Amino acid sequence: MKNLRITVNGTAYDVQVEELGASSASSAQAAAPAAVPAPAAKPAAPAGAAGSIVVKAPMPGTVVNVVVSAGQAVKSGDDLVFIEAMKMETPVKAPQDGTVATVDVAKGESVDSGKVLVTLN
Repeated sequence: MKNLRITVNGTAYDVQVEELGASSASSAQAAAPAAVPAPAAKPAAPAGAAGSIVVKAPMPGTVVNVVVSAGQAVKSGDDLVFIEAMKMETPVKAPQDGTVATVDVAKGESVDSGKVLVTLN
């Protein structure tokens, strides 16, 4: 068995991999996972670098306006980003008071439902 660390989309997983010889496994046999990956502890982010409150796109669409910038203070209910879907502009609002840590989209960008738009501290 080999212990390996694999990083997928910025998340590290520690896994065990079993090496199989050519005679011990046939190609028709389905390989079962050796271990369930466990998320490794993420390093602490520097203050203001990544927010603890993640604001995601409620629907797929196109970003038509980004109202905030990093470092800006916002109140609960303030508009952060506007997304156009089916010829309707929908505001994405701040879920609570905070400071904008990151703006992860730009005007004109296409986004899928669940895409991170903004993070807040």
